[in-house]
Amino acid sequence: MCVRLSAESRSCRQRRHGVGALCLARQQGLTLIELLMFVVVVGLALAAMLRLFTQTGQASADPQAQRQALAIAESMMEEVQLQPFTYCDPTDANVATASSAAGCATLPEAIGPEPGETRYTSPLFDNVNDYHGFSMNGVNDITNTPVAGLSGYRVSITVQNAALGSISAGSGDALLITVQVSGPHNTAVQLQGYRARFAPNAS
Repeated sequence: MCVRLSAESRSCRQRRHGVGALCLARQQGLTLIELLMFVVVVGLALAAMLRLFTQTGQASADPQAQRQALAIAESMMEEVQLQPFTYCDPTDANVATASSAAGCATLPEAIGPEPGETRYTSPLFDNVNDYHGFSMNGVNDITNTPVAGLSGYRVSITVQNAALGSISAGSGDALLITVQVSGPHNTAVQLQGYRARFAPNAS
């Protein structure tokens, strides 16, 4: 079988020295060193990208942990907002009639719990502002029993006077409640809600 060579191929075959060597070089592929350098460069680039993805994944919050933290925050917010919001401590004799803190017999309410009050044992928190400064490592129910699977979460609550609509912050008739929950995988949730005094004496 005959194979016709192109003019360039014939010329390269005919020349043994000088320019003929360039013809042979043009027909060659990558050298071993060039191939090794290519593999090294691509490997380093892939390793850098993998490390970036790993660090990003570690720094981001796990969606399930985030949802759990939000559920904890919502539960605590509901617990706080369902408490009475009165001028006097609910154990005060004038709690139902006082129209200001001055009308309390002995126990006007203030931000923070009264001495001895806790979330778990008597005397219990009995007013919205009693939760100011409350925190717990791991989630416990109101009987102070740890909730299974939630030991890795931390809860903290602040309550402060706030302005709300036509209510001024100085009146003390509106409170801003902030619930913060942190947990595994850099999870962090902050939930805020208001509680307003909507009756002259108690609400």
